Amino acid sequence: MPSPETVPKRRVFLFLQGPHGPFFSRLGRMLRSTGAEVWRVGFNAGDQVFWFDKSTYIPFRDAPEHWPDRLSDLIDERGITDIVLYGDTRPVHAQAVQAAQTKGVTVHVFEEGYLRPWWVTYERFGSNGNSHLMSLNVAQMRHALDQSIAQMPPPPSHWGDMRQHIFYGALYHWFVLFLNQSYRNFRRHRDLPVAKEFRLYFKRLALMPFHRIQRRWATARVLGNGHPYHLVLLQLGHDSSVQAHSDYSCMSDFLEDVFQGFADGAPAHHRLVVKEHPLENHREPLHRRVRQLAKAHGIADRVHYVPGGKLAKLLDAANSTVTVNSTAGQQVLWRGIPLRIFGRSVYDKPEFVSRQPLATFFADPMPPDRGAYQSYRRFLLKTSQVPGGFYSHRGRRQLLRGVADMMLDAKDPYQSVLSHKEALTPQLKVVE
Repeated sequence: MPSPETVPKRRVFLFLQGPHGPFFSRLGRMLRSTGAEVWRVGFNAGDQVFWFDKSTYIPFRDAPEHWPDRLSDLIDERGITDIVLYGDTRPVHAQAVQAAQTKGVTVHVFEEGYLRPWWVTYERFGSNGNSHLMSLNVAQMRHALDQSIAQMPPPPSHWGDMRQHIFYGALYHWFVLFLNQSYRNFRRHRDLPVAKEFRLYFKRLALMPFHRIQRRWATARVLGNGHPYHLVLLQLGHDSSVQAHSDYSCMSDFLEDVFQGFADGAPAHHRLVVKEHPLENHREPLHRRVRQLAKAHGIADRVHYVPGGKLAKLLDAANSTVTVNSTAGQQVLWRGIPLRIFGRSVYDKPEFVSRQPLATFFADPMPPDRGAYQSYRRFLLKTSQVPGGFYSHRGRRQLLRGVADMMLDAKDPYQSVLSHKEALTPQLKVVE
């Protein structure tokens, strides 16, 4: 990472792939208004359509194996000082991070908020399991908070962008499906065909009213039966948090371990509630798999399935929660509910995440140290969590107010409050 003394006055930003929708284009426009030069490399028609300044758009149409050399040439030819990307594990982005470290270029990484839904994550060089947070302990965070004079950010306005998230996802994949003729070498970082991905997004969008009814009914059944229950938070099996930062390749394998632990350890009157991810579009037949596993483990009458939706009502009454490494674990810890995870996560700190064997956890879960978690949360809010969102108009507007200045700052968001300098060069795992 370049030191603050060597950060150039003239900034030249190269944007790669971003979240679905217009956020990256809006951010590029704002950076350009500061006097910076801004370029965008696009890998498919969806990237191209959502970048509104066509004079600064650079299409990459070659085979993927040519990308590292092409990127190196772009950095040299255009004097690139900064690379901007969303998620750091897809191959084109992981290769970009490696090239940037070699050439002394700063990498700005955006991700969904660690404290979502009302924040976005902004870091340098890596996020999630590659985040600098992985090497920081709670004691260091508390010391940094004691020394910092930075003000806590104001609470964000409340907005809902789940519908917009699904809409932009469907629209993006429509462009890739029907307008991608000039990008014949494009290779997706996920193994699902574009046509099927588009159909799943469209189906999810069309069935949202029906799913809402299903969800309310399932939630009412859980809350109304009076039994103590443990909550299982599913994730998107294809997401990089699972693929790059856990030992699981799908949710079915994770569920097998959870059901075994519950059957072995949970009291006989306790129930298991499996909640799917709000954006789940059923690449895996999860509901059917849950029924099969419940029957196989002899607990068919003790298992409930909730199809997506908001988490608060279910969390408020839960005895404990298990997940791979979902960011929803932050909501669990904020409530002081015992949590057991099975992947690498930025909140995996021994003060507040259980290390118990799963059967023991279900029998007698260890509660978190709420004071330690509050310190951790405050540290995030002072550093990498930016109020706003990628998908709704209000969310983007709020996000743009804060993040451009953070990108222009010579210091990484964590360095801005830490009292010592540390290397920000995490080792990346590429999602194939």
